[in-house]
Amino acid sequence: MEHLENVPTSADAPESPPVEVDVSSDRGHRKVRTGVVVGDKADKTITVMIERRFSHPLYGKGVKRSKRYHAHDESNACRVGDIVRIIETRPLSKTKRWRLLETLGRKA
Repeated sequence: MEHLENVPTSADAPESPPVEVDVSSDRGHRKVRTGVVVGDKADKTITVMIERRFSHPLYGKGVKRSKRYHAHDESNACRVGDIVRIIETRPLSKTKRWRLLETLGRKA
């Protein structure tokens, strides 16, 4: 038991500064995407098209890919053509896993 004699106790340990906790991290890292509203027909639901650009791994050509996400719009405020930011959330229905974070403006 000689190796336990030199172990510092919590009273001997130096005080560390308080750790600042980000309020948004209480649920872990949630993805945020920006896209254009392409559908607003459903009640409290919008369809957002997210377009991503990348270069082809072999040929290097710029490639565009798009994907549509269903997002929850509690106030039915968004219209087709709005540029919006959506955030990942818990499943709200069979296809809705995103909710509206903010409206950034109209598409030019």
